[in-house]
Amino acid sequence: MKKNLLMWDETLFRDPEVFEIDYVPEQFNFRETQMRELAFQIRPGLRGGRPLNTICRGLPGTGKTTSVKKLFAEIEETTRKLVPIHVNCQIDNTKFAIFSQIYRRLSGHLPPSSGTSFKQVFDAIARILAKEEQVLLVALDDANYLLYENEINKVLYTLLRSHEAYPGTRVGVIMIVSDMDVDIAREVDARVSSVFRPTEIYFPPYTTEEVKSIISERVMQGLYPGCLPSPMFDLVVEQTQKSGDLRVGVDLLKRAALNAEKRASRVIETEDICGAYKVSRYLHLAYSVKSLKAEEKALLLTLATHAGEGGEMNAGEVYKAVKQESGVGYTRFYEIVKKFDAMRLVNLEYRDGKGRTRVITLRYDPAKIIEYLS
Repeated sequence: MKKNLLMWDETLFRDPEVFEIDYVPEQFNFRETQMRELAFQIRPGLRGGRPLNTICRGLPGTGKTTSVKKLFAEIEETTRKLVPIHVNCQIDNTKFAIFSQIYRRLSGHLPPSSGTSFKQVFDAIARILAKEEQVLLVALDDANYLLYENEINKVLYTLLRSHEAYPGTRVGVIMIVSDMDVDIAREVDARVSSVFRPTEIYFPPYTTEEVKSIISERVMQGLYPGCLPSPMFDLVVEQTQKSGDLRVGVDLLKRAALNAEKRASRVIETEDICGAYKVSRYLHLAYSVKSLKAEEKALLLTLATHAGEGGEMNAGEVYKAVKQESGVGYTRFYEIVKKFDAMRLVNLEYRDGKGRTRVITLRYDPAKIIEYLS
């Protein structure tokens, strides 16, 4: 029996980095068509022209971000004339924050945190591009968050019309969108639409066979042989498909291996995977909560508390309680609730009665929401 137990200094992980959420695999399969289309859109920038604008669209965990990062890595190895910059709009979702990240990438440091206007940051970016004769390619990841924050037109207008204020500036934009209910091209205003004209590249969900192949590669790279028996591998694939998000499967593998290590076992078993899935299935909730502002977290906590008490959540009744607790105005209250609906944290439905009543229902267990908020 002892030989089946891990010693205190042993591990099941050959390479734990393989299971990190931002890991970009050396071998990246099943997205060759999308990457070819994306490379075609980028190609003018390699010749000193303006890259064609693109929307990468698909459900979460379908390889959009990894495809962009792989191509950006190739560009950085090939040329300094085209500067690719990836911005996570869940974190940086205002015009100033996005251009601060662009400035950081070009200059090596962020602009001063106080006393610096947007125009100063933008002027500095334009001067660097002109001096180095560089073309800028900006990937706005989770760009739907710019829509929730009403920032999308400001950001795109400034990027795509920069050549009007700074002749010779060339900028291309890639927007990565995971909310299938959002049509970015239709949401932008006429001033932006006239210069945006994006090509859309669709990333379909991975099939079961593709998920098996991807999970198998991660297991071979990240875990030692023999620690994930075939039936357990099948269970991981099944749970991944149930969640509809490959990232959940990768996180599940990591947590299951940690659970086995905790038991000092050399083999991952059903209890390890089922225990891990209870946490991994809430991956979307965890990342969504992290991206919220303090005001939004407070409102989500109020919604979860009310839902936990049972009964229907009528938007008007909920607002009365929120107003008493925080003093937030109704317009702002409804903007945040609509954002939660777009982020798939709540369902906002209309019910006919005396007028059209808005009913709010949570998509997650209220206790879990409260747990992640705290």
